Amino acid sequence: MTDHHQIAHGVDLETLSGFAEHAKDDPEAVQLGLGASATYEGTAAHSLATIDSYELGGETITRETREYTVPYGGWKEVLSAAGWVGATDRIEPIEAALSALAACLNVGVTINAVANGVDVDHLETRVEADFDPAVLFGLAELAEADSVFENVSAEIDIDGEDVDPDLIDEWARRAPVYTLVSLAQDVELNVNTPAQVAGDD
Repeated sequence: MTDHHQIAHGVDLETLSGFAEHAKDDPEAVQLGLGASATYEGTAAHSLATIDSYELGGETITRETREYTVPYGGWKEVLSAAGWVGATDRIEPIEAALSALAACLNVGVTINAVANGVDVDHLETRVEADFDPAVLFGLAELAEADSVFENVSAEIDIDGEDVDPDLIDEWARRAPVYTLVSLAQDVELNVNTPAQVAGDD
């Protein structure tokens, strides 16, 4: 006997439906614990970011094929003008964040499109922002951080049968990275320094 599971956009619809029911019945089982780290490489603004294990339902999942590294830095022309010696181009963290937002908006749209039987023939999302580096370089007070980014926008080009712009807008807003960057988040920032040694009196 042959299974005739319907597959759309690389997803087994029966399995997706079962996963959604499981998540509804046991929400704790699908909670994710995510993280990343970055190690300074000795040149200002250069870090090597690492992404590896994650948690699913309280269980840590790790494997060598998930050990991703990303060398972060800045824009060659900007760094050269600011005094970096031998400046080279690297992925800049802000642009990486914008690309993550664009990709995650696609995630929100496609997962919900598949779940709702909407076929997507083409989907491309472009995210843009204007950035003022004054706070970064200490030229403006930290209290002015809410003015660092302006004109943040996302443009979604989508084509397919029965595509409803209002539904696409809703599905895009369900994207986790959209939530991360658009809504107020409480980021607990802890600074660890070497233990202080009491001096001799």
